[in-house]
Amino acid sequence: MEEPNVPLQSIPRASRPKGDRGNSFYKRLLQQRSLAFMCIPFVIWAFVFKYLPLWGWTMAFQNFKPARAFADQQWVGMKHFQTLFEDNTFYRVLRNTLVMSSIKLVLGFVTAITLALLLNELKNIVFKRFVQTVSYLPHFISWVVASSIVLTVLSPDGIINLILMKLHLIDSPVLWMGKGEYFWGILGATEVWKDVGWNTIIYLAAITAIDPAQYEAAEIDGASRFKRMLYITLPGLKPVIVILLIMNMGSILESGFEPQYLLGNGMNMDYSENLDIFVLKYGLGMGNFSLGTAAGIFKTVVSFIFLFTANYIAKKMGESRLF
Repeated sequence: MEEPNVPLQSIPRASRPKGDRGNSFYKRLLQQRSLAFMCIPFVIWAFVFKYLPLWGWTMAFQNFKPARAFADQQWVGMKHFQTLFEDNTFYRVLRNTLVMSSIKLVLGFVTAITLALLLNELKNIVFKRFVQTVSYLPHFISWVVASSIVLTVLSPDGIINLILMKLHLIDSPVLWMGKGEYFWGILGATEVWKDVGWNTIIYLAAITAIDPAQYEAAEIDGASRFKRMLYITLPGLKPVIVILLIMNMGSILESGFEPQYLLGNGMNMDYSENLDIFVLKYGLGMGNFSLGTAAGIFKTVVSFIFLFTANYIAKKMGESRLF
């Protein structure tokens, strides 16, 4: 009996012969050669600026001296990593980094999703555009300007202290930036103010892809606006939320540099100093390039672990994943 002629594309990839899988890849590559050529500049950029600098990681295993040639450097193995893990300051900045990153991650997701849901429910288009514009604008302000605004507002004679004193909630001005225990909350509120509008863009775009028929059917069944948000909009946003969560987990130790550096001072340093500032202080400030590089490698390795863990959990839950 003659076998039916089944198109190769309809056969599952894992079931195809190995040679057919290779031929299929090159065939698709040839068909999409225009896109492949467009990717070449970005591949070159990534290689030059992302992969070639990895050569500098060798400094973490040397007593690096800038004036010496590579062959003349003294190799010390894992000495700098041992020094790093024995330093109490490292654990303090690691704690600060994890806490600030977690605050940024949680507040970023919650506030952006909430604002997107509320904006989606607004029927007045003019007011909706106004709110969107006002919430987007702080994103385009540099951290230098944003930090100056925050320091001015929270200064002893700033508007926050004046309002609290007028309401008789405090008797005398509070030195907000002089107390370390306030720093994490101030930084979290500042991050939300600056980026919440910008972070809603992708959620609003995802909401537009939800089938309007679902809302119409729910409305006919008597579902309230809150229930439509809870049972239609949020499940529609779930794949986008999972993908963004995986991407953000890869930068869990990237709590930022500019806001901590600009808002930090000697009085709140125990709470404001993070890994990036630690690397800058040891690598450039003290000239200990090897220890700074070791701290940078540690941050990268931990970020990879978080990224792959989040991707694995998403895969097990049957949600969208990056790879």
